[in-house]
Amino acid sequence: MKYDFTTILDRRGRDAMAVDAPGGMPGFGLSRPREGFDLIPMWVADMNFPAVPTIPQAIMERARHAAYGYFQPPEGYFDAIIRWQADRNGVTGLTGECIGYENGVLGGVLSALGAVCSRGEEVLVHSPTYIGFTSCMENCGYRIVHSPMVRDGDGVWRMDFEDMEKKLAEHRIHAAVFCSPHNPCGRVWERWEIERAMELFREYGVFVISDEIWSDLTLSGYRHIPTQSVSEDARRRTVALYAPSKTFNLAGLVGSYRIIYDPWLRDRVEREASLSHYNNMNVLSMHALMGAYSPEGREWVDELRQVLTENVDYATDFIREHFKGVELFKPQGTYMLFLDCTEWCAHHGKTIGELLQAGWDVGVAWQDGRSFHGPCHIRMNLALPLSRVREAMARLEKHVF
Repeated sequence: MKYDFTTILDRRGRDAMAVDAPGGMPGFGLSRPREGFDLIPMWVADMNFPAVPTIPQAIMERARHAAYGYFQPPEGYFDAIIRWQADRNGVTGLTGECIGYENGVLGGVLSALGAVCSRGEEVLVHSPTYIGFTSCMENCGYRIVHSPMVRDGDGVWRMDFEDMEKKLAEHRIHAAVFCSPHNPCGRVWERWEIERAMELFREYGVFVISDEIWSDLTLSGYRHIPTQSVSEDARRRTVALYAPSKTFNLAGLVGSYRIIYDPWLRDRVEREASLSHYNNMNVLSMHALMGAYSPEGREWVDELRQVLTENVDYATDFIREHFKGVELFKPQGTYMLFLDCTEWCAHHGKTIGELLQAGWDVGVAWQDGRSFHGPCHIRMNLALPLSRVREAMARLEKHVF
């Protein structure tokens, strides 16, 4: 490969929560490993690979000009997003006026919700549920109505359309948060699934906030389908949220963007996003996006997807062979596993908390799935060199399972 995905990146002392602050995020981390075990960061959903070189190059180039005052994003910023969406997702007809800035995808969720419903209203979200949706929506007074997903005969996570329709009707819901690809389950939705969901939302007059932050990280054999692309109605009623942060590990720089085609909806969301006066772009983050959304960035992501596919293949095969009683769906996108440990815990008389702690004791820093509405689940980050994934599996086999 052209890029380095094998070197173990030493992030200690470099402001990385994943290695320097276990337990620093509620519901995420536990404690330091026992003596003799180093920490393998598999909890926070960021990557342990060095960024594509064009990102630090773009940041340093701009930083050399020692004036960082008020600014406006250049046409190159919008052009980079338009080209990226066209090349990666087949998007046509996107213009700069349809693109708006958000400090983060969760901030974008709140901006969109504030534009289409009132605090105290109920919002449909699929379950298992990304913890960020739960915290930001509940903190701001929205009432979440969960529509549990189900696994079909092949173990694939599916939306329960009957349950969705029942809850949309019973609760008179007018806003839904849709996660595509789905976090934490790793589904890359098929076109017919998105079409059917959007038809339900049209029928019941529901505005859709579509979190597509994982769209670049589909695994081999899968392709992301933008929610706004499945119909003209979906294009009009959807606020789509994207960011380079998951793709290129830029969460610490802050910065995402929304795509809204309908002028009325766009104006409403823009107004809501502006109310705090703090939802403003960072000049270095802007240049980081332009460095990421470059031809070299495209090459890097293509290689990254191969690496993540290999990691997922190895981990899922190992778990199925060696960890009897642990069930999992092999993800189609993202770099996260969502392990169902119900049978294993019952057979061994252990709680999920005890199992989690046993992993952390030997340096496997994985994540409590209960925060994601997985009652006996563990979420596991595989975005690190394969050698570290192998080491984590070996420790789990020897000391935990």
